[in-house]
Amino acid sequence: MNKTELIDRVSKTTGQTKSSVEVTINAAIEIIKKSVRRKEDVTLVGFGTFTISHRKARNGVNPQTGQEMTIPEMLLPRFKAGKEFRDLFDTESLS
Repeated sequence: MNKTELIDRVSKTTGQTKSSVEVTINAAIEIIKKSVRRKEDVTLVGFGTFTISHRKARNGVNPQTGQEMTIPEMLLPRFKAGKEFRDLFDTESLS
């Protein structure tokens, strides 16, 4: 499912217009991105937590040349699924 399909489904489920749903979803995404960028965790109980993690600099190999290189340290966004969301994928429930 892509963003347009999500907007369509939320619109049908809530009875709101697609444009209203699009504004709401875009605002929620922007707030999550800005909060995580400020190193604030965003937790949606039952769904998951958006966080930022620090990856240290490390050595790697350029796959095109085989030459060793240093991969710089960086901050990366992370998502950890909440228990209710993870439980949807219990192996017993999939069979």
